[in-house]
Amino acid sequence: MQNVRVETKDGFLTLTFTGEISIHNLQSIIDFTKKLDFESYTGKTIFDFKDLTSVDTASAIYINKLLKKYDIKLKAPNKQIVKMLELTKENSDKSFEYKPDKLDFLQKTGLYTYKKFAFVISVLNFLGELFVRKVKLLNIKNFRTKELLYEINQTGLKALGIIALTSFLVGIVIAYQAAVQLKIYGANIFIVDMIGISVLREMAPMITAIVIAGRSGSSFTAEIGAMKITDELDAMRSMGFDPYYFMIIPKILALIIVLPILIFIADMFGILGGAIISKTELDLSFMFFIDRFNEVIAFKHFFIGIFKGPFFAFLIAVIAIYRGLNVKDDTQSIGKNTTKSVVESIFAVIVCDALFSVVFTNLGI
Repeated sequence: MQNVRVETKDGFLTLTFTGEISIHNLQSIIDFTKKLDFESYTGKTIFDFKDLTSVDTASAIYINKLLKKYDIKLKAPNKQIVKMLELTKENSDKSFEYKPDKLDFLQKTGLYTYKKFAFVISVLNFLGELFVRKVKLLNIKNFRTKELLYEINQTGLKALGIIALTSFLVGIVIAYQAAVQLKIYGANIFIVDMIGISVLREMAPMITAIVIAGRSGSSFTAEIGAMKITDELDAMRSMGFDPYYFMIIPKILALIIVLPILIFIADMFGILGGAIISKTELDLSFMFFIDRFNEVIAFKHFFIGIFKGPFFAFLIAVIAIYRGLNVKDDTQSIGKNTTKSVVESIFAVIVCDALFSVVFTNLGI
């Protein structure tokens, strides 16, 4: 190699560096040194810098890493180079990542694959730790009733208004659009069937989950992210309070408890909206609507909608909390992870709902 000469003599490996080492030629030196068998010459390797003119920070960090790892001896008469190595010595334990100016297709593919693999490992690690903590909840002393009730109030009771209003408006929209078409064929009474099944099975659970993902999910991410930036989570651990028991698990359990209740509220207001439009547009009385509803809508439709609640709640809470714990040490990261939290939660809910639809259809439910 142009900047490095290699000699082996009397059982010693000597690398003589010439010219300068900088970020521009560092990658070629990294590739070259990776091919050398330093482990066979541990304690018997010499870096000779007598002909080296300059070293930049990135190169000094990499050299320090090699010096420490393989117990390499150094010959460096140039005081400026020695000062640079000493200055960067404390950072030599940090991982060194070289990023060239331009990546080819293969490099981009490899980097993308590595990032996705690391993401999957990170998620599995989080879920594993969460599962272990939940198992430990069997010990009653780890259960935080006060925190659970607080989160139920925050995620459930305070969300009743927006859930009721949203579902009511969705019920009105569905009924109004259906009424226009049903009038044409004189099939006015079938609006009850459509409103009942669509609201109970699909619309109420989906609308509730999406609203909660935007309301409570984003709140979870922002709250935990802010606490991480301000070192409040570390402060809790230093005082003997486990954040999983005091913050994370209560949020998950609270959402699992309240989401079926919120879906029930959404069912009632969605059907109420449909009943009002049935009265105003199709001249179906409320009593007729209720009688027809009891006659044609099976209880299984209501049960399926409620059954989806805990699954949606778990997905929303876990994704939101995971994103909160991944916030970096800057406020911009809170915004990015909050956005990812909401988008990923809604996507996960839609995928989960699609899977339920396929399963229930195949089971004939």
